Amino acid sequence: MIYGQTDPTARPKASYAGSVRCKVCHAEIYSRWTKTRMANVVRDPKEHPEAITPDLNSVNPLITFKKEDIAFVYGSKWKQRYFQKIGDDYFPLPAQWDVTNKVWRPYNVAKGTDWWTEFYPAENTKRPTGPLCDGCHSVNYDIQTKTVTEWNVGCEKCHGPGGDHVQRPSRASIVNPARLDPMRATDTCLQCHSQGQPLTSPIQGKYYDWPVGFHVGSELKDYWKLEPHKPGEVSFTHFADGTAHKNRMQGNDFVTSAMYTHGVSCSSCHDPHGTANNADLLKPANVLCLQCHGPKSPNGPHTATIQEHTHHQEGSTGNECIACHMPRIAQTIANVNVRSHTFRFITPAATDSLKVPNACNGCHTEKSTKWATDNLKSWGQFSPWRVGN
Repeated sequence: MIYGQTDPTARPKASYAGSVRCKVCHAEIYSRWTKTRMANVVRDPKEHPEAITPDLNSVNPLITFKKEDIAFVYGSKWKQRYFQKIGDDYFPLPAQWDVTNKVWRPYNVAKGTDWWTEFYPAENTKRPTGPLCDGCHSVNYDIQTKTVTEWNVGCEKCHGPGGDHVQRPSRASIVNPARLDPMRATDTCLQCHSQGQPLTSPIQGKYYDWPVGFHVGSELKDYWKLEPHKPGEVSFTHFADGTAHKNRMQGNDFVTSAMYTHGVSCSSCHDPHGTANNADLLKPANVLCLQCHGPKSPNGPHTATIQEHTHHQEGSTGNECIACHMPRIAQTIANVNVRSHTFRFITPAATDSLKVPNACNGCHTEKSTKWATDNLKSWGQFSPWRVGN
C-alpha cells in the first residue's frame, strides 16, 4: 500500500450486518454496549422523545425551533445539539444545551477555528453534517448515497463489516482491535477521537472532517493526518506546548505520550462496550493506574506510598493520579473541560511561560503559580530544575 494513495471512496467488499445481529452470540456484551454513549450519541426524538434534555418551551431567544423540527439529537453528557433534515442531508440548528450548567448557548462554529470553516459558508444551513459529523456518528456512512448501516457507534465501527462473521463465526472473519498491534488498535479510536484532516481533500468536491475510506485493521495514516501544531503557538486546537486545547483530541494527546510509545492502547484503560466506571474505564481510575505505577514500581512513582508522591491525603482528589497527570484542560463547551491524555505533569512554570493550564492551580484557584512552584520545589523527590521550568 502506497502511503497516502489509498482511494478514500473505495467500498469494503465484505457486507455489514448491523449491531442487532451481534446480539445473538454476544448477548452480554451487546447489552452493556446498548447503555453506552457510543450506542446513543445520535437519537431520533420521534422514537426517543426523552432524548431531548432541556425544555424547548422555555422562553429563550436562542430557541428558534420546535421539537417537530428536530430530526436528530446529538449528545447527552456535556452538550446536546439538534439537527434538522433539509433534502437528503442534516444541518445544525442554532442553539445547543450546556448539560453541566443547564443553560442554552448559541451554536455556530466560528470562521477561522476548525480548518473546514474556510470552505463552508457561515450559516448552519449551509454546513451539512454528512461531510462534517456523520462519518464518526454512524457505521458505514456512504458519501455517495448519504446512507448508513446504522446510526451511532455500532459494533462494526470498531470491528469492521460483520456479514462474513455472521455466516461463518470465527476469529478470522472479524476484526478484534484487542488482537491488533497497539498502533492499529489505537487507530480504531483515533478515527473519531482526533482532530485532523483527510489526506485527500476535497473528496469529490466536498471537504470532510472525518477519515473517509478508513476501516479498522487498515492504517489510519493512509487516510488521515493529525492537525498540525507550531510549538509556542496557542491555537483553536492546541496549547503552546502541543497539548490539546479542545475536546475530540484525546488521540492527538495520546500519540505524544510515553504510554503510546510503550505499547499501551486505548483499550488498555477503556472498554467501549461499557462499564460501571466513569468514561467506561476497566477499573476505577486510581486502581487502574496503580496496576502499573504502584509505589516503588520501576515505572514510578519511586516512593514508599502514593501519599509521599502526591503530598495529598489518602482519599482526597489531589491524591488521585488523574488529578495531576490528566487535568481537565481541553474545552468542550464554555467552562466545561475534558481531561488531557498526554499524562505529562504540566508545571505551574509552564503556565507562566506558555499559558498552559496546570493541575495545581486548577484546584487551588485562589493561589498563584508562584505559590504552586515554590511548593513543588520543596517536595524532595522532584527535581527543582524540572518543576521550576
